[in-house]
Amino acid sequence: MGRVTVRRSVVKLSPNGRRRRPDVLAAEEPLELRVGGKSLAVTMRTPGHDVELAHGFLLTEGVIGDKEDISTARYCDSVDDTGRNTYNVLDLALAPGVPPPDTGVERNFYTTSSCGVCGKAALDAVRLKTRHSPAADPTKVSPTVLTGLPDALREAQRVFDSTGGLHAAGLFRADGTLLVVREDVGRHNAVDKVMGWALLNGHIPLTGTVLMVSGRASFELVQKAAMAGVPMLAAVSAPSSLAVELAEESGMTLIGFLRGDSMNVYTGIERLDDSPE
Repeated sequence: MGRVTVRRSVVKLSPNGRRRRPDVLAAEEPLELRVGGKSLAVTMRTPGHDVELAHGFLLTEGVIGDKEDISTARYCDSVDDTGRNTYNVLDLALAPGVPPPDTGVERNFYTTSSCGVCGKAALDAVRLKTRHSPAADPTKVSPTVLTGLPDALREAQRVFDSTGGLHAAGLFRADGTLLVVREDVGRHNAVDKVMGWALLNGHIPLTGTVLMVSGRASFELVQKAAMAGVPMLAAVSAPSSLAVELAEESGMTLIGFLRGDSMNVYTGIERLDDSPE
């Protein structure tokens, strides 16, 4: 399997002069996803949890709704210049009766690690209809629980500690219990890995949960959360205007700038216990 980290030599400059020393970098390699032998998407990701990533991607794109919708997932023969399998091509077979992805989902081009929506032709193409709407989820979460999530997420970021170069997504219960954390060079990949984990472990729809992300809350992350039935998305940084609009339309609680003992609640404040008027 691909390595999660890579060691490289670096020249460190400081007031004390310059010296060469080893540095640890977050690994970034391409992953081509195929469905039934047909190329669907190429994304730059941190190797590891690729099957989760693939399941999460197909779930959040509306291709599948249950783990039984995929019959097999296998790595194809993709070799490097030494003849070793790179494990960078993953082919998934849909179960009988599951329709293949329509053309609106296809991304037969390079997708950068920081952008998952790029290349979608129009806004309507990414306003996917979820099978698991969070709108009716009655979950309530204490602000005290929420303020503890960034630290809990950070403490679980094992690869970030050595590289400083990864995004993270963590799934929590409403009482703050951590379910799973995934790291990746791409924020949307980290979320797809979490969604894939949830799908493979029978947790879809994700009622009664909070998805915590280490960066900003983009439109695509809100969409992915909505497709899995997540009632609350929290981010340490800012949301985009379109993310707020989609969260409101989806009946999701969206929280940004969750730092220390403060936060901005952009939508769905009714899910916060004892929140002020």
